[in-house]
Amino acid sequence: MLGEQTLVMGVLNVTPDSFADGGRYFRTSAAVARALEMQQAGADLLDIGGESTRPGSKGVSAEEEIGRILPVLEKLRGKLRIPISVDTQKARVAEAAVAAGAEIINDVSALRSDPALAEVVRRHRLPIVLMHMRGEPRTMQEGPFARNVLLDVKNGLHAAIARARKAGIARSQIIVDPGIGFGKSYAQNFELLARLRELAALGYPLLVGASRKRFIGATLATADGEWPPDERVWGTAATVTAAILGGAHIVRVHDVAEMVQVVRIADAVAQSR
Repeated sequence: MLGEQTLVMGVLNVTPDSFADGGRYFRTSAAVARALEMQQAGADLLDIGGESTRPGSKGVSAEEEIGRILPVLEKLRGKLRIPISVDTQKARVAEAAVAAGAEIINDVSALRSDPALAEVVRRHRLPIVLMHMRGEPRTMQEGPFARNVLLDVKNGLHAAIARARKAGIARSQIIVDPGIGFGKSYAQNFELLARLRELAALGYPLLVGASRKRFIGATLATADGEWPPDERVWGTAATVTAAILGGAHIVRVHDVAEMVQVVRIADAVAQSR
């Protein structure tokens, strides 16, 4: 699955308060249509989330999260040909999603929020994305930020991998994510992109998700203010290129059609070195 070609993971937020799309795909019909659209545009994977993890967000119950994503998963069954990842921190949500066809778990807490999630992953032999996050979504951007972001991310991912391995999750099931935008300053996000190859020393596939994030909007800001999320496509394209040249195996994006083109060219450059 993971080779010379970088995989494009399309983001589908089934929430009313997503930072990137403002709840545009909260309705089941809109979410299903968007999923099929992303597949048609060339996505290799689909990542569905029923709980916002934007800065300042508060969590929702497992029941509410399941109620948001399950109807979408059920309507996509038999229609979607690409693997589905579920962005969740909860074992109950993961169990319900797997029963409805999900094949990958993407946990922003890296098994810290709900240790029982590791058992679901182990039992079903699922790939799992372990992401580095300093703090939790509600407070992560309040600081203080790490003095040495690369060391902080390395240590956090080492600890996450150790949790997964102790729980019986095979090495081959693990993907790591440096957590761009999750408890990092704007400058630290750029530093992580610039030094991504140093994280490759961990020996695990890398997923990078910088799509539409606020550090892009702030960097592109003019006297008229910060660029809104849906106008950060080309800024996102630059981060996707940087991630691929830094060794990313998967890029998690909102604008699939545009980023598929970016990925193909960046892959061609990377393979020509």
